Amino acid sequence: MSKAAARIMVVDDDPEIVSLLSTRLGKRGFKVSTAGDGTKALEVARREVPDVLILDVMMPGKSGWEVMRALKQDPETEGIKILILTAMGKPGEITAPIMGADAYVDKPFDFDEIERIIGELLAKR
Repeated sequence: MSKAAARIMVVDDDPEIVSLLSTRLGKRGFKVSTAGDGTKALEVARREVPDVLILDVMMPGKSGWEVMRALKQDPETEGIKILILTAMGKPGEITAPIMGADAYVDKPFDFDEIERIIGELLAKR
């Protein structure tokens, strides 16, 4: 899948992270959508069905774990590749694959690493 056709969704309750990632990924040719909480994330993800969802864990409303579980249990959205991006550290890194995440990155993050992982996830679709 080409970058131009790839849809990426960024979900984080920190507007600065959402802005930084969406701007950078948009400049790289991705179509980017965003949400600032778990409830909105589910709504947008179900409507747009992104190819990759970059998902924070600790958010108001529904947590990232709840969002991921709901998306993975829905036949319409179960194919979305999910990259957990959180500051949880080792507990998040251990829990992410158990909960169904396709990839994990700890905050603070490196843009190049995010882009590399997105490329890998897109290649698996």
